[in-house]
Amino acid sequence: MTPPESTTVALELAEIRRSVDVGFTKTDGSLALLVQRSEQTDKQLIEHDTRITALERSRWPLPSLAVLTSLAALGTTLYGLTSR
Repeated sequence: MTPPESTTVALELAEIRRSVDVGFTKTDGSLALLVQRSEQTDKQLIEHDTRITALERSRWPLPSLAVLTSLAALGTTLYGLTSR
C-alpha cells in the first residue's frame, strides 16, 4: 500500500523544513564566528594603535638631541677657530 499523496507531500515538506533549519543554524554559527573574529581584530588594531602612538611619543627627543649635538659640535669648532 502506498501512503496517500497528501501524507507524502507533508513528509517531504517536513524534510525540507528540517534541511532549511539546519542550514540556517550553520549560517548563524558561521556569522557568530565571523563577528567574534572581527571584534578581536578591532581590539588588536586599537592595541597596536596605542603602542604605535607610545613609540612615536618616545621618539621626539631624537631629533632634538641631534640638533643639540650638532650645535655643540659647531660651538666647539668655532671656539677652536677663534682661540688660535
